[in-house]
Amino acid sequence: MSQPPTQPPTQTRSTRRDFLASAAVGTAVWSFSIVPRHVLGGAGFLAPSERINIAAIGCGGMGGGDVATMSKLGANVVALCDVDDTRAAGTFNAHPMARKYKDFRVMLDKEAGNIDGCTVSTPDHTHAVAAMAVVRAGKHVYVQKPLTHTLHECRELTKAAKAAGVVTQMGNQGHASEGSRLTNEWIQSGLIGEVREVHVWSDRAGRLWKQGIGRPTETPPIPSGLDWNLWLGPVAERPYSPAYCPHNWRGWMDFGTGALGDMGCHIIDHPVWALGLGAPTAVEARSTLDGSILEGNKPNVETFPIASIITYEFPARGKQPPVRMTWYEGGLMPPTPAEMPSGRRLHDNGVLYVGSKGKMHHGSHGGMPEVFPVALQEEAVKVAKTMPRSPGHYDEWVLACKGQGKTMSGFDYSGPLTETVLLGVLALRAPGRRLEWDSENLKIKNAPELNQHVHIDYRPGWKL
Repeated sequence: MSQPPTQPPTQTRSTRRDFLASAAVGTAVWSFSIVPRHVLGGAGFLAPSERINIAAIGCGGMGGGDVATMSKLGANVVALCDVDDTRAAGTFNAHPMARKYKDFRVMLDKEAGNIDGCTVSTPDHTHAVAAMAVVRAGKHVYVQKPLTHTLHECRELTKAAKAAGVVTQMGNQGHASEGSRLTNEWIQSGLIGEVREVHVWSDRAGRLWKQGIGRPTETPPIPSGLDWNLWLGPVAERPYSPAYCPHNWRGWMDFGTGALGDMGCHIIDHPVWALGLGAPTAVEARSTLDGSILEGNKPNVETFPIASIITYEFPARGKQPPVRMTWYEGGLMPPTPAEMPSGRRLHDNGVLYVGSKGKMHHGSHGGMPEVFPVALQEEAVKVAKTMPRSPGHYDEWVLACKGQGKTMSGFDYSGPLTETVLLGVLALRAPGRRLEWDSENLKIKNAPELNQHVHIDYRPGWKL
């Protein structure tokens, strides 16, 4: 399943820790004072000055960017895995000494003794099985957003990572931004007053991939270099089509989580964080599937609707009031606030907070916030900076793997955030119905027939 290792097969490959441990024994004869710190720290201890060894699952597209960034931060890339040799070629060529694999299960079996952590940057439907394999191997893990494809996967992966004690981070890069911290500080200072209403939106649906379409009927040949069976992973078998792979899988319910899964973890992140929203108690979707927004689209369960509006209800938290958060996609978005200066418009992807004293708006990925009416801007600059600043989203993970600091979007935070996102995805299967959500038990209370979609049945050979 894997490509040949870079060294001769007959050569016994020692791990980096084996080498360093033996070196430490030798040098101890001359001076006990120079025994490396990680030897003194015991098994699994990594000195802050030492480079971390990483592997990567998914090396094309965003995965290639993740590997390149980790490498620039000093991580040593020792193994790479991708089901598509052609798409991953750029990353493979950039790291010629890294051993190459197609099946992450084979890679983790062979490389467990050589790596400290692993990135997971695959399509949504294989996030969980790959990340869980990394966690069960006892390795630190960085996973692109959304954390998983199903609610059950999200809860189980979050629990497993906590039990394993590994360093985790989800790829919502804006969580580390300066704008995200100002948003928190301004909201929590009371700058715009009491917030009961939030609007969040994205322009991705239908713009970067197709939605509202049925399953393709043509069956072209599988491209050379692509292992289609491995690409499908735990999802039921179907013929290959370029309608799914490599670019358009986000719009298909079996593989992606639509615009909400693609951008919700970047956009919804900030109101969830700043307002401390916790789990929603109800959700309702309106979409082209029920004719409530656009006419003429036939219902199907293959792809996400052309356009939708999803409303979440969050309960009161202590002295903070209940919040109603509304998501828009497919060209839909809230009206431009009357308080915005003439000629200004809302970002194509962003957040609008409606407070009792004013409104606040920012773009995706933790964009810099602005407040209205304009008079509030003078007050905003006076708000104290109370939150610690981040060294950088990827830096957090690399440093935390060395025992320096912690990640700010570890699974303890990004797991519940992803559950909120995926609840909206689930609601799209029952447009026009207000669904009561039991977060503790991952169940729809008033529509039990929908609970079958909290998880999927994996095909043989795959497990969580």
